[in-house]
Amino acid sequence: MSRMLAVIFLVTTCFAQAPNKQHVLWGKLEASIADVDRNLDGVLGVAIEDLTTGQKYLLHADDVFPQASSIKIAVLAELYHQAQQGKLKLTDFYVVQSSDLVPDSDIMGGLTPGVTRITLRDLATMTVAVSDNSATNVLIDRVGMENVNALMDSLGLRHPRLRRKMMDLKAASEGRENVATPAEMMTLLEDLYRGKVLNKELTDDFFRMLSTHKNSFIPRDLPEGLKIANKPGELEGVRNDSGIVFVDNRPYIICVMTTYLRRERDGEEAIRKISLETYRMFDRLARASEYGRVISPGNSSR
Repeated sequence: MSRMLAVIFLVTTCFAQAPNKQHVLWGKLEASIADVDRNLDGVLGVAIEDLTTGQKYLLHADDVFPQASSIKIAVLAELYHQAQQGKLKLTDFYVVQSSDLVPDSDIMGGLTPGVTRITLRDLATMTVAVSDNSATNVLIDRVGMENVNALMDSLGLRHPRLRRKMMDLKAASEGRENVATPAEMMTLLEDLYRGKVLNKELTDDFFRMLSTHKNSFIPRDLPEGLKIANKPGELEGVRNDSGIVFVDNRPYIICVMTTYLRRERDGEEAIRKISLETYRMFDRLARASEYGRVISPGNSSR
């Protein structure tokens, strides 16, 4: 082998070593998720994407799952999309009406009908923070169910579908369920993150609003103060959570969906475990060099 070829071979080998080490970490994450899947009495779907490298992990990611409140991400995306188009303003007012109230509306149910005025962005915040179903239904009426689905179509997403309003048990019993796949919910979040749906100002506000503190599964064991823009969903036999975890220097998307659960608590635990294992990997990648060396503040070791 000539000296030049030897140098090229050496350089190529050195550059290949770093990604291979990271592939080992991905393999360990895959093994951890496989263990969760094996022990879950139900059906699990997972989609994870490294927003820095584009590397993905997919498990049953093209299967269609009921979304419960996680479909509200699509509703809010269309709300912001229409704000960008000038069809509405996030500061437009809505006057609370008693006819709009449905169960599981902790905030809206306590407001004064015919008197209280709140903005569309206030409704969006209530939709995220406490998953207020009345607030969501008002937004669905405002933006139009067909427009939510048209936005999904425009992004090339065939499966995220809003087919009924919140707490419409008749529609649900007729099979009109709100659905998506882990892979396409991941793509929706990536498109939003990369500015393919909204301009920078609205993108930043969208994720600021979606990061409103809430009781959910992805953040449960993660560090306080970590920005997490997510929306969980709960139905009988169903637990979901989809969002972006903004780890410094290594943000990632995680969508975990469970259905056919014998016990809903097991679905919540599955999401919690997968979220924690995923965070541990990305936190390590974020703090390490390409060779795996971590230099923490105050570290003086050689």
